[in-house]
Amino acid sequence: MTREESYSLFRERRVCVLIPTYNNAKSVGKVIEDVLYYTDQIVVVNDGSTDETHKVLSRFPQINVLSHPTNKGKGLALRNGFARAVEAGYEYAISIDSDGQHFPDDLPRFIETLNDHPRAIIVGARNMDQSSVPGKSSFGNNFSNFWFKLETGISISDTQSGYRLYPIKELQSMRFFTRKYEFEIEVLVRAAWKGIEVTQVPVKVFYPAKEERVSHFRPFRDFTRISILNSVLVLITFLYIKPRDLFRSFKKKTSGRWSGSTYSTRPNLIP
Repeated sequence: MTREESYSLFRERRVCVLIPTYNNAKSVGKVIEDVLYYTDQIVVVNDGSTDETHKVLSRFPQINVLSHPTNKGKGLALRNGFARAVEAGYEYAISIDSDGQHFPDDLPRFIETLNDHPRAIIVGARNMDQSSVPGKSSFGNNFSNFWFKLETGISISDTQSGYRLYPIKELQSMRFFTRKYEFEIEVLVRAAWKGIEVTQVPVKVFYPAKEERVSHFRPFRDFTRISILNSVLVLITFLYIKPRDLFRSFKKKTSGRWSGSTYSTRPNLIP
């Protein structure tokens, strides 16, 4: 796909790239430059950065920037980014992290998958088996995958990937309650409960050496938040979602039987 074809495709499909960022001044500029090869439909949410991020973003007058006066958390940055994108007329948003972990040359993969899954959240599934993946990331991802399968019945290999395509118009009517990293779990589970497809596409991932990594994930606090969220979601699953789905399935079956019985006894009206 040429650059011109990519630019045209993003506009035609009303897809933007959403970049939430917090104190990633050293990497966010390069991420934007690489994304600009594929599209200029870019929304950046500067989530209260206290470094030189605002100066870096000022170098790109062609992008749509939303700034939080203070740090609100990745979840709220994404949620407000969705709202800004909808206001700008987009129907889809591909979120990509600003730390350089994701490769913008995988962006066309999401567009290609969108053709067959126009209402889906498309998760960029990373290769978590490579040696550079931190142990805590691999454990956290396996932990998250297990709970997601329990809560939705859906198996995907990377529920913690931040590289995703969201059908933001489909999500418009939903009201979310999380604001931090756990939002990326909440949105997957609750979208699945609503009947929105959740699928995945393989993407590359880069993890720098340990001493060079910049992460705002706080293992104890954020893991605790995610655990609490999963506890709540599991309760809802077994107390409401599964009974609801069982009732709907039963109603559909009985409705079909009644309909079949009605038509089988209807007199022949053909003259």
